[in-house]
Amino acid sequence: MPKTEKQNNTKIALLGLGLDNLALLSLLDKNNAPAEITICDFRAHDKLPNIKIKNLKIDYRLGEDFNKNLSDFSILFRSPGWPLNCPGIKEALKNKKTELSSPLNLFFNLVPTKNIIGVTGTKGKGTTATLIYKILRADKKGSGRNVFLGGNIGIAPLSFLNKIKPNDYVILELSSFQLEDLKYSPYISVVTNLFKEHLAPADPNNPNFHSSLKKYWDAKLNIAKNAKNKYLVVNESLKKLVIKEKLKGKIIYFNESNLPSKLTGDYNKQNVGAALEVAKLLKIKPEVYKKVIAGFINLEHRLEFVKEINKVKYFDNSFSTTPESTTLDLKSFNEPIVQIAGGADKGAYFKDLVKMIKKKTAFLILLPGHGSDRIKIELKKINFPNAKLFLAKDMGEAVNIAKEKSAGGGVVLLSTACASFGLFKNYKERGDLFKKYVGLIK
Repeated sequence: MPKTEKQNNTKIALLGLGLDNLALLSLLDKNNAPAEITICDFRAHDKLPNIKIKNLKIDYRLGEDFNKNLSDFSILFRSPGWPLNCPGIKEALKNKKTELSSPLNLFFNLVPTKNIIGVTGTKGKGTTATLIYKILRADKKGSGRNVFLGGNIGIAPLSFLNKIKPNDYVILELSSFQLEDLKYSPYISVVTNLFKEHLAPADPNNPNFHSSLKKYWDAKLNIAKNAKNKYLVVNESLKKLVIKEKLKGKIIYFNESNLPSKLTGDYNKQNVGAALEVAKLLKIKPEVYKKVIAGFINLEHRLEFVKEINKVKYFDNSFSTTPESTTLDLKSFNEPIVQIAGGADKGAYFKDLVKMIKKKTAFLILLPGHGSDRIKIELKKINFPNAKLFLAKDMGEAVNIAKEKSAGGGVVLLSTACASFGLFKNYKERGDLFKKYVGLIK
């Protein structure tokens, strides 16, 4: 493994032991890095992920002292959930001797290939990144090179760094929190869309958020600000924002594609459109990408078809954590909808969503959370009938009520417009529980 800028006999702090820093720790251990490693995390030791270390000695700063005296270290590797405006970071950087980095910055610094495609956006980035990955995998003329998929999709890029060769391709799904301090840009960058998201802290384990929509957009667009970015593939709906920026790469605007696919949700035509433009840039033959697109289905928890029971189709979009994405979900069905929504609040705007709920939702079930409280307030303002609203105590009760209210046919849709935290660990657990209880229906 090549050395980082200051890795030799240096003191390294891992700010937050999440997926990315776990992969970094494993990489440092495998290469027997000549460094002193300290894990800084607000959680107690028994709440941290298990780590298996053979070569390194690990120290800890946990609990109340997790962000104190960070100037003791030469390099701080920040997890995406750790806010950049953390007082401990600000204080440490004053001495000009402490460097702030991240696992993603290290990946870009060390990766031997230039063939990196980065995908971001409020919604659709996981679907778009996976579709690009599958198209490249299917491209026979690319035999002899491998294709890797990682990033916010749940695979830390550093976990496969040692497998990458110079002619390989890497597809990265990137969140705004990964991008906000990124010093590099992919060769091809994709921005799927922009909605109001992450404007208030919602996840207790990842309290990072953006103080304004402008800062959220700036973080997203960081994917294309470095000179190494040659192409920016961006939704045409963002054209007014993009033209205000001084970007060095060629800008390609995409719209929705009507190529046949198995994807549920009309908005997925936008994701297909983005992947299509990337395929054209890479000169992939139409017969290749058309075949992949035709067979592509929704990712797990992203308007995923679960099953049909007694003429009722159950769909899981636990990943829908914004009013905008839930609005698009509702527009995707013509059948009567029994909707499960609500949860934690992320500072979202619900006024437009409740109008769509009144128009499209036959019966609404709300899960516990402050976001649900705000939805109820907005529903009351537009005289949404109380007889069409139920407040469930948990997912089991929500699914049972949904079964009862959807008798005779239609759609049961988990699309919450809210974060999962409080009642669930994350959106995956929320979606898994929905599918579990649907599976118990007879």
